[in-house]
Amino acid sequence: MRRASFFLSVALLVCAGLAARAAETNSLVWQPELNRVTAELHGQSLWPLLEDIAHQTGWHIFVEPGASHNASVKFRDLPAGEALAKLLGTLNYAMVPRTNGPQELYVFKTALHNATQRVVAPAKAPPMKHVANQLLVRLKPGADIDAIAKAHGAKVVSRNDKLGIYLLELSDTSTTDAALAALKTDPQVASVDYNYIFEAPPTPQPLANAPAGAAPVSLTLSPNTPTDPCNPVVGLIDTGVQSLGSQLDKFMMPAVNVTGDTTTLSTTTPTHGTAMAQTILNGVSKQGNSSSVRILPVNVFGNGETATSYNVALGVQAAVDGGATVLNMSVAGTTDSSVLNDIVQQALAKGVVIFAAAGNQPVTTPNYPAAIPGVNAVTALSAPGQLASYADYGSFVEMALPGNSLIYLGTQPWVVQGTSPATAFATGVAAGTKANNCLPWAQIEAAMQQKFPVPPPGN
Repeated sequence: MRRASFFLSVALLVCAGLAARAAETNSLVWQPELNRVTAELHGQSLWPLLEDIAHQTGWHIFVEPGASHNASVKFRDLPAGEALAKLLGTLNYAMVPRTNGPQELYVFKTALHNATQRVVAPAKAPPMKHVANQLLVRLKPGADIDAIAKAHGAKVVSRNDKLGIYLLELSDTSTTDAALAALKTDPQVASVDYNYIFEAPPTPQPLANAPAGAAPVSLTLSPNTPTDPCNPVVGLIDTGVQSLGSQLDKFMMPAVNVTGDTTTLSTTTPTHGTAMAQTILNGVSKQGNSSSVRILPVNVFGNGETATSYNVALGVQAAVDGGATVLNMSVAGTTDSSVLNDIVQQALAKGVVIFAAAGNQPVTTPNYPAAIPGVNAVTALSAPGQLASYADYGSFVEMALPGNSLIYLGTQPWVVQGTSPATAFATGVAAGTKANNCLPWAQIEAAMQQKFPVPPPGN
């Protein structure tokens, strides 16, 4: 089952005359408990903007019928009042506090009493869980984690001195919360958060009544020149990856496991990482019959069903240290870990391109790391031009690709569904285009955003 109509060559689109431009990111992060807002929006229309604000704040928002505005702003960590002024432009607004209920925001062109149309917030995603009594800390250069841990009665249970990130364990919930509050104001601490839990992405399912036989991707491997930036290495931040077969295994680099587990992989059921590796190569194959792309598997799940923000951060760095120039990330959670954010931003600053799954809720809530500015957030289509019913569609999402992928373990066909395979397709298309044409990454990202737009929900 090949989907050639979904994957017309991005390279042809670019070479036909698309001007290079920086890839644009849409992201709005509202932190009501801190009264702080970070945004990067490019022409965001008023109604979805207000829906997003209502969703993240819990405010009741009313707007004057006919009011319109397109927000194009970029700012970080502003107080809510200043943020509203920038987001709403020339529109008038008024905040009305309520003692027995949510605050009310009125947005209007003429007068407050004309703001009568209620903005209904989309459904909320479930809150993100974290490992009990653990904190993830990134220190500034020269700080002493052992002294800091001792001061808070914590134990350092894992450390990466090169990155300056550490995992602390405390005795109970109240002690953990108190330490978190104190460390947020410690001048030696660059960032600190709970150690958040990422649930396992959807697993492949056996495909009944499908022809068994050869795997759907068959490429002729071209020589790899590691020092040549035109030969991209994909860092696959995922579960363990099984053998893809003698031909496809030529694309695989030695795997990295950041969890410390001795991982035993099934011989009968494909892992999510295996499905993503094959899907990436399927995307690569849309750019030609041969490629110099390589995949570096980085296992951040070990033998478990979940990953943590600590292991994902280590995985990102391990991929970059291993030579990855583009990352594929299927993990998604509703909380922006400041420590993981820092590690992702460091990778982006080095020129590494990142594609991440938007999430399978479906809601407009930003999911991370996809919603981190600079990351390409990918959602899923069920058919050309039709957003999948399960797929997230918030303003942070930048492209949409097919959400179903046919893969093989041996000769048995399996199918995997979600924004994860959509992301892997996107990564494969981008890496394949880079290998074939050596175009700047920004040009490839811009072309893909134009080629694979996000349709509105219900289409």
